[in-house]
Amino acid sequence: MSRIKGVFATLKGRRAALIPFIAGGDPGLSATVPVMHGLVRAGADLIEVGMPFSDPMADGPTIQMAHQRALGAGATTRAVIDQVAAFRRDDGRTPVVLMGYVNPVETMGYEAFAKACQAAGVDGVILVDMPPEEAAEWRDCASRAGIDTIFLLSPTTPAERLATIGAASTGFLYYVALKGVTGARHLDVADVAARLAVVRAASALPVGVGFGIRDPRSAAEVGRFADAVIVGSAIVERMAAKKPIDEVLADVEGFVRDLRAALPERASRMSS
Repeated sequence: MSRIKGVFATLKGRRAALIPFIAGGDPGLSATVPVMHGLVRAGADLIEVGMPFSDPMADGPTIQMAHQRALGAGATTRAVIDQVAAFRRDDGRTPVVLMGYVNPVETMGYEAFAKACQAAGVDGVILVDMPPEEAAEWRDCASRAGIDTIFLLSPTTPAERLATIGAASTGFLYYVALKGVTGARHLDVADVAARLAVVRAASALPVGVGFGIRDPRSAAEVGRFADAVIVGSAIVERMAAKKPIDEVLADVEGFVRDLRAALPERASRMSS
């Protein structure tokens, strides 16, 4: 059983998984592994690590600036993969998903990228600008390397396309709860819950909800019905604080601990 599948199997019927996002290499490469370990100490069940890119079109200003800080600090796709490998020296349990854009992966080559991820202990990859209709080559490389391919769903995804995306995905589905970019606000929890019922009718995969979850309260609300709660911009904002890195990491760890404490336990079975 893969690490991602194992997490969802373990938490099924208990609570939503907590998935924090950080930008790899932000504010410097030396911070990436310590913050990943801090996230685990704080209760993260799975970690998403962003691969730096110069034109992160799906992201709002907060994460765009994180990409720029990471690139300015010398981060590259391969350097972020190396950070995952360093994390794996002390943590062989926590799933790690890389999230990024197609261009740097195509530059490296799908097969080379998949093999590098496999060697480093990456569990899954989200390429936000790769539609499933154009993903056959990548999916084949990822499958051979034992890496899950995770696709995004949005509030505007047509019902007839949900099954196509679900069939192309492994690991879990990432539901974008808002129309817009990362960091957007105005989350309508009731609307998200209704939409997830439609998604689950089309796919048996777990569904993680991201975009718009910014604090323990919104995490708790979404955690009542989602299989995973994904928090990005609110964490990255803390990484950008202009204070000593030890204080930044402590702040991030404390915030994620509060998110984890807010997730409700539940007796009913979760969708798988």
